[in-house]
Amino acid sequence: MLTFLVFSLYPLLYTVLIGFTDMRGLLKTSIHILDNPLQNFILILNNPTFRKSLSNTFLIWGMNFIPQISLALLLTAWFTNSSIHVKGQGMFKILIYMPNIITAASIAILFYSLFGYPKGPINDLLMRFGFTSAPQNFHLQKWTARGVVAFIQFWMWYGNTMIVLIAGVLGINPTLFEAAEIDGANATQIFFRITLPRLKTIILYTLVTSMIGGLQMFDIPRLFLLGGPDNSTLTASVFIYNQAFSGSYLYNRAAAASLIMFLIIVVLSSILFFLLRDMDAVQLKRETRALKKASKATHKGAIL
Repeated sequence: MLTFLVFSLYPLLYTVLIGFTDMRGLLKTSIHILDNPLQNFILILNNPTFRKSLSNTFLIWGMNFIPQISLALLLTAWFTNSSIHVKGQGMFKILIYMPNIITAASIAILFYSLFGYPKGPINDLLMRFGFTSAPQNFHLQKWTARGVVAFIQFWMWYGNTMIVLIAGVLGINPTLFEAAEIDGANATQIFFRITLPRLKTIILYTLVTSMIGGLQMFDIPRLFLLGGPDNSTLTASVFIYNQAFSGSYLYNRAAAASLIMFLIIVVLSSILFFLLRDMDAVQLKRETRALKKASKATHKGAIL
């Protein structure tokens, strides 16, 4: 509890506070609430660089999450299919999950070297097989840079998503699969009619956690190309870092941007929870509430 109060709650509350102040740099002795407390938020929302970083964040997250969840579901269906006896499952799972435990700095340096200019493995392969006659400077190509960052995020996290989904499948009652097989259902029908509907809660968890992680994307865009070229890989977290620790040390505006991102995450998470809620549970809750009201009305009428 003490660790949480000192290292989590206090910094969180302090960040909220300085978002409404004129705090710039640590050497400022006095901090004052602005005459217009929302001034920092207005400046951030009107900042074209912040808006571009926000669009980059959603774009890169979408580019990595869609193939991530698709491949994770495919691998989950493969590993949990009782009719397919995959040999060496443990080794495959370790190899698939391994990118998740490699440090982001190592991966950023690796991919920066792979796409190096004028000499790099990717350029060498393209020139050897005749796809290009001259080396390409991928570090100056906006969509290539975005694609590489998205691929790195996908490569690092699809194994983790797969492990979570497999755990969800193993929690499903196996008698459901046995009954479906007895009734003559094939593997595809079992996956889409039994497995996938019962993974709804796990998919919601994966979607929300991935969205939160994607909107907080910092290490790979920062270490790979420092947000370049032309801010094409500048994410919201990198923008916040630059506001706080580069140049004029605008801690107040960095805090305001952080609070805006927090509100965006809260709103989007609430929408996802609403869209993917369990309709059967909602219906049951409504029926229970209606029965309670009817019971109270009957009891009240009996007393009168």
